[in-house]
This record gives sequence, structure tokens and C-alpha cells, in this order.
Amino acid sequence: MAIGISVVVPVKDEVENVVPLANEIAASMANEAPTEIIFVDDGSTDGTADALAELKQRLPQLRIIRHAKNAGQSRSIRTGVRAARFDVIVTLDGDGQNDPADILELWRIGVTAPTTPSLLIAGHREDRQDSWTKRTASQIANRIRRRLLVDDTPDAGCGLKLFPRSLFLDLPYFDHMHRFLPALVLREGGIVRSVRVNHRPRRRGVSKYGIFDRLGVGVVDLFGMIWLKRRAARPYLLDEVLLDSQPTSTPDRISAVR
Repeated sequence: MAIGISVVVPVKDEVENVVPLANEIAASMANEAPTEIIFVDDGSTDGTADALAELKQRLPQLRIIRHAKNAGQSRSIRTGVRAARFDVIVTLDGDGQNDPADILELWRIGVTAPTTPSLLIAGHREDRQDSWTKRTASQIANRIRRRLLVDDTPDAGCGLKLFPRSLFLDLPYFDHMHRFLPALVLREGGIVRSVRVNHRPRRRGVSKYGIFDRLGVGVVDLFGMIWLKRRAARPYLLDEVLLDSQPTSTPDRISAVR
């Protein structure tokens, strides 16, 4: 794939946020690298699709994909990643709380890292701009997750992440998988690096999740993730084996290439 960056933003009923957010993303990567901005509209009913369509006329790098009905954030991210034209993917939430100015720092780390093919860079919202109850619930969930999954990631729930497209598509897909990307990458033998990022208060719209919604779903998914992790069967390759291209009387002859 061509060298560049695909920014994937899942949105659901964010009519007030999509235009300023898309413009911020475009400004953050201007003159830095070829960039496409993919908004995946997950069945919005509030005018989000119309706002994006109008913006598309002024922002050529914007791409819009629409789900006929709500399919969830993980499915929206997967839809965007599969449609991406570049191999480097950045995801961020559509509520405007992730700062697009941080994309450039993640991009620079990603393209210079020697382990880029298997590296996930996860944002760490050290100074979260959320309510006390939301921050407390998130801290508890993160501690439990880190203890049980040993993913050594302080903020797995941050929507701002950078990873190779091929790495993401190799991961097992399930609903709510976006909450467990660090553990899934480690399960595949990859590397996870956390980077401090800015976090902003929500200025427009309302949150789509309640505290108990997150905790209830998270507990079920956590046990499923533990099951998945225990059944990882990653092969350890000693040699790369290729079919011999030379004619031979033995059709299935192979040669080892070191």
C-alpha cells in the first residue's frame, strides 16, 4: 500500500462535532503526509450524514461510509480500517475529546519505530476531562483489566491509537474488541507503547454510554478476552519454506531459505 495515513473516526449522532473535528484533523496533518479522513457514520439519525456530505465538497480528503443501522463502535472501526487506502491507521473518537493535534506525534513515533509492522501506539489520557464518576469507573476498570490481562496499558479505553492496517485485520474480531486492542496485539506477539495525549472536555453533544452500560458489557467481554488469551497458539518459525521454483521430478519438493 502507499505510504500515508488513514484517520478512522466512528460517529453516531455527532452532528455538532463532525465538521470542526474533521477540519482539525485536516489541519493537524497538513503538509506532513498523504492523509485520508474516514468518517464511519454508524446509523446516525440527527443530521450527521448531511453535515458530512456538505463538508465533503470543501474537504476532498474526507471519505464517508454509512452503516444502514447502528452496528457499534468496534464494527465501525473495522469498516473504516478495511476501507482504508493507507497502511498506517489512526483512530480517534468522534466526540471531539481526543485532540487531533496529537496525531502528528503518534505518526512520527510510528514511522520511525523499528518494530512498526507489529506496533500499537495507544494514547494515555493522563489528565482526563470527564466527570468524577466516569474517571473513577474507568480507573477501576483499567486496574482490573491490567491485572487479569497483563497488558501493561494504563488507558486501554483511549480512542486515539495508531497501528498498521495489516496488524489490525489479523486480530480476532468480536463486538467491543476496540476496548481490548492492547491485549489482542500482545496476544499476536506485537508490541504496545503508551504515549501521553491531551484530553478535552466534551463541548457539544451528549455521551452515548452510561457508567453501568460500560461496566456491565466490560465484565462479560473481559472474561471472553481471558478465554481468548489462554487459547492463543502463535507459531514460532525456524525457517521460511518456499516452493522450489526449479523444475523437478518431485512436485512437492521444498527448499528452506534462511
